[in-house]
Amino acid sequence: MEHFPEYDVAIIGGGLAGLAAAILLRRKGHSVVLLEKETYPFHKVCGEYISWESRDFLQSLGLPLQEWNLPTIDILKLTAASGRVFTTRLPLGGFGVSRYRLDSALADLAEREGVHLLQNTKADGFEQGERFTVSFRQHKINARLCLAAYGKRSNLDVKWNRPFLQQQNKRLNNFVGIKYHVQTSWPSNVIGLHNFENGYCGISKIENDTYCLCYMTRAENLKQNGNNIEAMQQKVLYQNPHLKKIFESSAVVRGFPVSISQISFAQKSTVENGVLMLGDTAGMITPLCGNGMSIALHTAKIATTLGDAFLQQQLSRTELEKNYTKAWDVQFARRLQAGRLLQRFFGSNRLSNGFVHAFRLAPFLAAPVIRLTHGKPF
Repeated sequence: MEHFPEYDVAIIGGGLAGLAAAILLRRKGHSVVLLEKETYPFHKVCGEYISWESRDFLQSLGLPLQEWNLPTIDILKLTAASGRVFTTRLPLGGFGVSRYRLDSALADLAEREGVHLLQNTKADGFEQGERFTVSFRQHKINARLCLAAYGKRSNLDVKWNRPFLQQQNKRLNNFVGIKYHVQTSWPSNVIGLHNFENGYCGISKIENDTYCLCYMTRAENLKQNGNNIEAMQQKVLYQNPHLKKIFESSAVVRGFPVSISQISFAQKSTVENGVLMLGDTAGMITPLCGNGMSIALHTAKIATTLGDAFLQQQLSRTELEKNYTKAWDVQFARRLQAGRLLQRFFGSNRLSNGFVHAFRLAPFLAAPVIRLTHGKPF
């Protein structure tokens, strides 16, 4: 195998967490290599709504969000499978932007900072010793610190035999996600969350008069409809009258839908074989909470602060792992747990009807429930 130069840091995965961590660590003066299996720009299955808690952080990285003229989103419209509606103001709110634009802009920033960005490069091997060795396409990279930010699932999860892969809880495992970009007449400041049997669908505005229409459902829903997305939508999603109207009145942008399978919301380890896990790699909050991107970005900030201290020999490896796990639990464990609990009320006709009915009877409950899944600006 060919050997690339050694680095201080190797990052596997170039989504929000990986790119943000690469930029921050490079600014600290560390040599950084990042491996991304795709080529920028590309679309990802994602709700594309970001909580306001992340805005200052993204701008500190160098993104000119003000110049992008992105839509502000401050209203939630929640519908049950029956069509019952509850509308409330979001306590913090957020904004919409496509991952196609956001990830590409962060990748450009990373390269300008001097990150060695290897696109179309999938890590296929890993060794842990005094240094980490990551292999790909007959090459090897050595690094003092390794971060994993490859998202929901990877071949490395299988190689490491991570425990979440062995769990059989159907309530938390084996979901599929489908995303469209559409043109439609949905209000620009409203994020919609629409329930249907065994799933839920979100819609919100992103850039350029385009909307993200993204839903998640159990894999069995798709299988029962011959793995035909259009047939499933008409038979299952259209049972919610709001979704039927949205789909029938929207024009789909070319190149969509995009999809992802084998999504799991089971608990994951925050450190694996000495590697710090970031974002969805360490734990995925249910999409109905609308907060996954903010959590990914926040994990990057935590991991790079501790990683920098380790690289400067202010922390031992044991202390690094212990402190990262503790910080993760403090910031995110309760939010992910709340998301898993809330998911029990969604994707079921009976429970979603009851949930929406309860909010209509006691609307003051909405704000504290939403706050359970969100953090503060960081």
